Amino acid sequence: MTSRPKAGTFCWFECGTTDTDAAKKFYTELFGWDSMDVPMPGDGGGTYTLLKRGDDDIAGLYSLTGPQFEGVPSHWATYVAVDDADDSHTRALSLGAKSVLPPMDVPGVARIAMVTDPTGANIAMFQAGEHRGGPEQGPFGWSELATRDTKAAGVFYSELFGWEQKTDAGGPIQYTEFKVGGRSIGGMMAMTEHHGDAPSHWMPYVMVDDCNATAAKAGELGATTFVPPNDIPNVGRFAVFADPTGATLAIIKLDQTHGSE
Repeated sequence: MTSRPKAGTFCWFECGTTDTDAAKKFYTELFGWDSMDVPMPGDGGGTYTLLKRGDDDIAGLYSLTGPQFEGVPSHWATYVAVDDADDSHTRALSLGAKSVLPPMDVPGVARIAMVTDPTGANIAMFQAGEHRGGPEQGPFGWSELATRDTKAAGVFYSELFGWEQKTDAGGPIQYTEFKVGGRSIGGMMAMTEHHGDAPSHWMPYVMVDDCNATAAKAGELGATTFVPPNDIPNVGRFAVFADPTGATLAIIKLDQTHGSE
């Protein structure tokens, strides 16, 4: 069994989609993942799809159906492990967040909550129960916040989750790494005109062996390319695309030297 995730780390990733069949087909064919449909926890009915690599549950997928999801586009959500979802939710509101999903039990799984941070990005919280979330060394190796106010976002997340920050202003853009216990887990960058009118948002990264080949295959499977394969000096090669239902995801092939220091 996967051990309980360390508080402050990313522990689960979830795709809400307008077409579950298309999304499931895309991700299983692109990454070679397996999928398993299970009844939606609780008595609300419906189906929840677990995306799997071997025996590990690595992400979830569900349908954006019902009046509560009217007008909501397909998207990926990032979950942060917390010791107490109620306390974290309350603290988030005191720091200027707005509640999207008040703390609730997912029977047989966990207690979760979701808020919109002060800059407009949604972030979810996961208090592990019977389910521990994804594996620490799973394919989702990073999540990145694009925001219109990096200062406000940095203060919010540092206060809420105790994240440390390391900012590198030496490149073409200023980039901040978020750290837990000295280990980098995610990043933050300021949104530019290239983001258009998109709201602030978190975007997960999937680790791949070959960025070029994976990006090309994504296109063949119906993805829309936003950022073609590009090199990040001393980090790796990445690309960004939207799946055929519109959910945005990044992929990255890390340099062998990255993280070796």
